[in-house]
Amino acid sequence: MESGLKHSAPIFAALGDETRLRLVARLCADGPQSIARLTGGAGVTRQAITKHLHVLAEAGIVRSLRQGRESIWELEPRQLEEARRCLDQISQQWDDALGRLKLFVESP
Repeated sequence: MESGLKHSAPIFAALGDETRLRLVARLCADGPQSIARLTGGAGVTRQAITKHLHVLAEAGIVRSLRQGRESIWELEPRQLEEARRCLDQISQQWDDALGRLKLFVESP
């Protein structure tokens, strides 16, 4: 579990920003998109979106593909799956700990 946490920490750090989380949600919902499309309705500048995308890319959450003169950004689902597995392990540990506490409290 410890190595899973160490590996997942950059993913959670990158997702710890509301703008980056919204970008990931948009890419999940709408598929690969250009920076111009991702900037639309985001309430932040194109430059800010670009910086956020680069943070997500460094964490391995998204990647950029060139299409002509444009960069198209898409999710890297393996990294999100790794984060989900880490959260599942933490959730199981909490469930186990709560089960032990319940047994302790309810025992005569």
